[in-house]
Amino acid sequence: MLTLIGKRVLQMIPTLFFVSVIIFLLQQLLPGDPALVLAGEEKDPVVIEQIRQRYRLDQPLPVQYLAWIGGVFSGDLGESMRLKEPVARLIAQKLPVTIQLAVMAMLFTLAIGIPAGIISAVRKNSALDYAANIVALWGISTPNFWLGIMMIFVFSVQLGWLPASGYVSPFEDLKASLAATVMPAFVLGNSFAGVIMRHTRAAMLQALESDYVRTARAKGLAEEKVILKHALRNALTPVITLGALEFGTLLSGAVLTEQIFSVPGFGKLIVDAVFNRDYAVVQGVVLVTATTYVVLNLVADIGYILANPRLRS
Repeated sequence: MLTLIGKRVLQMIPTLFFVSVIIFLLQQLLPGDPALVLAGEEKDPVVIEQIRQRYRLDQPLPVQYLAWIGGVFSGDLGESMRLKEPVARLIAQKLPVTIQLAVMAMLFTLAIGIPAGIISAVRKNSALDYAANIVALWGISTPNFWLGIMMIFVFSVQLGWLPASGYVSPFEDLKASLAATVMPAFVLGNSFAGVIMRHTRAAMLQALESDYVRTARAKGLAEEKVILKHALRNALTPVITLGALEFGTLLSGAVLTEQIFSVPGFGKLIVDAVFNRDYAVVQGVVLVTATTYVVLNLVADIGYILANPRLRS
């Protein structure tokens, strides 16, 4: 297992290097000049030149890249051109908000998707199977912005049970934090729950038709034990892969949901940075997101081994 982890870590190095190059080059394709944006309406040529020198915008691209990546290795992601704050500090402030939202959304996803997929597979072609598939299709097809607006209208405006927007840190008030994030977390987890349900159902159907399940039943094991210990454990491999990737998607794809519920998270940070041509923030956020995806793939590989002992050899 340690050998596998070591190999995966070594593979991460060239992957992240090429990702950093792509991030830097694509950043240059953004329309507009950040120096002109920061110079204000007067656009004094002297001020513009000073901005270019301060942020190395007057230097060749290879020099800019080496300066940026050198800072990354030392933990310095640069300084926000607009906010005049270190990018690492901005990410450290915003990322925990989105992580909390993504974790809660993933809990909704797993709590709905996996049990629904198991029931749908065990009761194949029954009313429960059809109902679970309809719910999954509804979850996948429902736009997040529409569901978010409807939930605000029902639970905030009509019933007054939950706050319509905003965010409270769990370290300040746990109850208020959960109340503020439960609706955006459900909106995010709703669509992914349908995807998890479909994959769990397909994997369980394949597992239930395998020889080892028939052998377990022939030995007289209880049906619950056959389903949960034998079939589900072997069916979890594709679900683990999907779950790890979907968690990364939750971190990077919460932009619209955070806008609807006014959650000051990672998504809002990247949107503001793109509109303001804040190169350093965009590069830092995208690099952190890409690194998260790579790390989650490593976590998925480890999850395979823990879920399926046959892979340990």
